[in-house]
Amino acid sequence: MHHRDYEVTKPIRLILSDVDGVLTDGMITIDNAGVESKSFYVRDGHGIKLWRKAGFEFGLLTARNSQVVKLRAQELGIQWVRQGFADKLPAAREMMQAIGVQPHEVCYIGDDLPDMPVMANVGLAVTVADAATEVKQLAHWVTSNPGGRGAVRELIERILQAKGRWEDLVPSRLR
Repeated sequence: MHHRDYEVTKPIRLILSDVDGVLTDGMITIDNAGVESKSFYVRDGHGIKLWRKAGFEFGLLTARNSQVVKLRAQELGIQWVRQGFADKLPAAREMMQAIGVQPHEVCYIGDDLPDMPVMANVGLAVTVADAATEVKQLAHWVTSNPGGRGAVRELIERILQAKGRWEDLVPSRLR
C-alpha cells in the first residue's frame, strides 16, 4: 500500500466514473442499424459490487447517451447515472448534492479533457494508464491498467485496502 493512501482515501464515500475510456476501452461500435455496442470488463463490475457491498456509493457520468450504459448500470445495481452531459461539472455537483456528499468525499475517474473540470473539483482525481496527457498531469493517481481493462477494479481495491476494508470482502475460506 502507498503510505499516503490512508489520508487521501479516508473521507471518500462516492466514486464517480466516466464510462467511455474508463469502464470501456473507448471503442464505440455502431452497426448498420445504428445500434451501439460497448465492451465492459467483468472484474470492474465485480469491483463496483464490492465497493457498494462495503457501504459506499458509485455513480456514472457520461457525455454520451446510450442504452448499453443504462443496461450495464441496472445489471450492477448502480442507481446514480447521468448521461448526455457534455458539461460534466454541474451534473457531478447535482449528483453529489442528491447523494449528500461534499466534494472532498468524492473520487472521480476519467480519461479525457471533458473530465478535467470534475477532477479539479473533487478530493481524489484518478485517471487510467492510457488517458490523455493533460488528464494524467492533473490526476492524483494514474492506474496501471488501461480503460476497460480493470482500471476501475484497481482503483476500488486500492481505496478499500487503504480504508482497511478489502480483507472483509475477500472470501474467508481463501485466507
